[in-house]
Amino acid sequence: MSSSNKRSASSRQDFSRSDRIRKAMIREMGNLLTTDLQDPELEGVLMSVTDAEVSGDLQHVKLFISVMAEPAVQARVLEKLKAQLPRLRSVMGQRIVLRHTPQLHLILDDGLARGSRMTTLLNELALERHQQDL
Repeated sequence: MSSSNKRSASSRQDFSRSDRIRKAMIREMGNLLTTDLQDPELEGVLMSVTDAEVSGDLQHVKLFISVMAEPAVQARVLEKLKAQLPRLRSVMGQRIVLRHTPQLHLILDDGLARGSRMTTLLNELALERHQQDL
């Protein structure tokens, strides 16, 4: 096997491994958010993990969290989750076996809210046009 083929095979393996880790992080953090939070204020808050980015060295993971609530509540929920990061990282390390458990970074993902707002605006525009045509 030539050196370029070795690099190509290695790149595919790295991508495949980081992708498997990314998917496992999304799945397990989603489970933690729905079942294992130890804060009564977070009970009943609808949240999910929408995506994750794993660094090339597998030492850091950005987890994008969607919180279905008002912006002030979203900020408070994110603060509470960040306060629990050491425990969450420990639990993730038990559930996903890696040589080193990556540092977790939580990022608020407001994409669903923006998408919902955009859909509402488009529906209002369509309704206005329809009424003008009548």
